[in-house]
Amino acid sequence: MQQIDLSYAIRPRRSGSRQIRNPLMQILQAVREHGSISAASRALDLSYRHVWGELKHWEQALGHPLIQGEQGQRAQLSEFGDKLLWAERQAQARLAPQIEALHAELERAFALAFDDRTHVLSLQASHDDALALLRTHAAGTAQLHLDIHFTGSVDAIRALNQGRCVMAGFHTLEHPPRGSLAQRTYQPLLKPGQHKLIGFARRTQGLLVAPGNPLNLRSLADAARLRARYVNRAIGTGTRLLLDELLAEAGLDASALAGYERCETSHAAVAHAVASGQADAGLGLESAAHAEGLDFVPLVRERYHLACLKSALDQPAMQALVAVLQSASWQHLLETLPGYEAAASGEVQSLRALLPWWTFAREKKAHGH
Repeated sequence: MQQIDLSYAIRPRRSGSRQIRNPLMQILQAVREHGSISAASRALDLSYRHVWGELKHWEQALGHPLIQGEQGQRAQLSEFGDKLLWAERQAQARLAPQIEALHAELERAFALAFDDRTHVLSLQASHDDALALLRTHAAGTAQLHLDIHFTGSVDAIRALNQGRCVMAGFHTLEHPPRGSLAQRTYQPLLKPGQHKLIGFARRTQGLLVAPGNPLNLRSLADAARLRARYVNRAIGTGTRLLLDELLAEAGLDASALAGYERCETSHAAVAHAVASGQADAGLGLESAAHAEGLDFVPLVRERYHLACLKSALDQPAMQALVAVLQSASWQHLLETLPGYEAAASGEVQSLRALLPWWTFAREKKAHGH
């Protein structure tokens, strides 16, 4: 089958037309209607040289003549040109319902850009079930559209610092100790006075295991001792960092877990691996376990933070987000998700208020007095 690479453009509707347009097909149609390349050029508001060049380019690319007729005579489409235009019109006719739906969807989408009541906020974040719930809730109640890209916690904060998003989502233990891996990872990326944290949620992470917990796993030490088939999260994710912290706390090496090297992209993917029998356990969210009908062994409580630049707090989209997070309707909805609680949801706080890693600056100042 002959492969033809044609580009189409969608333009504002005129006279009820709902077709998508390809420049070559428009030229062929104009030549057919007007009987000459020069007249077709005028009708399309293009130069003769451009139209002539396009026809010659496509004749060479397609390997067939498109126009026929002696000089001084009325120009006509060749048999191949006629068939090409016919085939394209047939395809457009068959696709008319889809083209109409595409037009309508694009019109609705772009209308948002002209609506002063609508806001869009770009967010890169560690995978989290509550964020997906927030996206739907914010769009429905506040005309706030969250453009969320799920990635690792570290990559999310780097994207924030590089200006590739307005907000970054990451998570830490509720009371992260000084000297921890979390401190060594996040402290270089966040700066007091430059970044602010917006409270989002408290959530539970633990072991996702098969229904009935057949191996009777109660800890990572049990998983290591019984050589349970483990499924991990990727390097750079907050859950991978949490696992490494918990292993160090238990005095275990990464090699103690059978399957430490096997990685999945999300909590849902970890849950599916366990549910399908490909793994015995993985560290993840209680909500993910619940969604797959798995048992859940709680291990730690975490805070999920939304980080932004202090300078972004006055943006209308950010103010809309804070209002949604502080609303009773959102906090009630959040607490219907297994393993989640509203914890200072929507409160704007400094890094020092939630993370203990920068308090040394105050202590140093106190010693100076």
